[in-house]
Amino acid sequence: MKVQIIPKQCIACGLCQTYSSVFDYHDNGIVKFTDSDSLEKVIPSTDVDTITAVKNCPTKALTIS
Repeated sequence: MKVQIIPKQCIACGLCQTYSSVFDYHDNGIVKFTDSDSLEKVIPSTDVDTITAVKNCPTKALTIS
């Protein structure tokens, strides 16, 4: 599964990081991946925490395919 970040939609609410340690924030509060500045990351389909974070993003700044 591939998770994508859409920075312009992020409102820096912090919800994604409360669900999954895959996410962190830039100094301006916009979401990023903890270990990369890439806007895409492949995750295993068993990573329930990250899938939950994506599904609960209030602005749909995170997508999964």
